[in-house]
Amino acid sequence: MGLRQFRYQLLYRLIPLFYYFLRCYLYFLRIRVVGEEVALGCLADYGRLIVGVWHQRFLPALAYVTKFRHFEPIVMISQSKDGELAARFAKRLGLIPVRGSSTMGGTTALVAILKAMEKNPAVIHIVDGPTGPKGIVKTGLISMAQVSGAVILPVIVSVNKAWIMGSWDAFLVPKPFSEVTIEWGQPVVVPRDIDPARFEELRKEIEKSLSEGHAEADLSLGWKHPL
Repeated sequence: MGLRQFRYQLLYRLIPLFYYFLRCYLYFLRIRVVGEEVALGCLADYGRLIVGVWHQRFLPALAYVTKFRHFEPIVMISQSKDGELAARFAKRLGLIPVRGSSTMGGTTALVAILKAMEKNPAVIHIVDGPTGPKGIVKTGLISMAQVSGAVILPVIVSVNKAWIMGSWDAFLVPKPFSEVTIEWGQPVVVPRDIDPARFEELRKEIEKSLSEGHAEADLSLGWKHPL
């Protein structure tokens, strides 16, 4: 066994410890939710929904995701070895991981997600992941909604105190006892027979709503510049 393989095997074994550490860490975040009734209403009206979140913000959102674990939300995760770690971790959180991405196994993953949605009504989708560019909504979000008939709900996640990592997306790690605001956006319905021009318009509209929504939320929590 090579050193790299040994490292991954060790990390796999440590997942339970990491999970309990994360749950303890998330416990000390103060969560404020705005518009939860929108999500519940969309589930009732459409039967399926896709939650759109920036890669930069998904860590603080985990403190809220566990509230919906009884729905067993689906999440697409990369097919890489790091993705295997994330997939095992996601299962601990009550999520259903489907392996693939927009750059690696995307078509296969989309088919798998559509099949999973026959039993599980909700998908959590990292709209600009896993490698960016930061803040750019990828077309997979629109395609998934078009084929599945699910409504898209953009979600704004902001934190008043956080460490900013040096990653491609300036990943946010909330400081303990910080305030996290999670705001459900307005639903976006994608017609099955949408033409290419309207497809791109919807993609840009969602991208704009996420960008402007996060900028406004960040400023309201005391950041001088959007993160």
